[in-house]
Amino acid sequence: MDLSAQEFLTDRAERFAAAAGSDLPAQVEKLTEAALACLRKGGKILVFGNGGSAALATHFSGELVGRFLGERRPLPAISLTGDASAMTAIANDYDYSEVFARQIEGHGTPGDLALGLTASGKSPNVVTALIRASAGGITAAVLSGHDGGPAAGAADIAAIVPSTDTDFIQEAHEAALHYICHRVDAAFCGDTSA
Repeated sequence: MDLSAQEFLTDRAERFAAAAGSDLPAQVEKLTEAALACLRKGGKILVFGNGGSAALATHFSGELVGRFLGERRPLPAISLTGDASAMTAIANDYDYSEVFARQIEGHGTPGDLALGLTASGKSPNVVTALIRASAGGITAAVLSGHDGGPAAGAADIAAIVPSTDTDFIQEAHEAALHYICHRVDAAFCGDTSA
């Protein structure tokens, strides 16, 4: 891609406009309502993904446990990508496809929300984690791209970015996560009780 910064940003604006006219906004609203319901009932959000999606998972959990824009109490969220010892031990002793599923079994309880991030929808460890979460009474949700892949089929809630370009899918995932953060602030700001 040989674009100027202005052309690149114009391209992104057009892609976001197309995504806004797709099914994605309704899917993100459904995911957001599930996240809010989970947090209101005292549940926690377990978020995970690979590569760039791992970074987004950690970013999102940090916004919930720390804060986003307004003052509120810390909210329970765990990035399952953040514990290198757990991830490497599970990958070594079991299989890499188990690195998130095993942590969900250890940390998750019914009523929690497991949120997988996968641009392709094909990540075996994300799919396995969603299946294990759902089997354990944990709402399984995914932010994906392409056609949603096996991850969308394994999830109770799927928000699928209508694109095949990984970089844009991840940008749209970050926008969706920031939207959830805005809604969480609206619901919880002012609540500073521990």
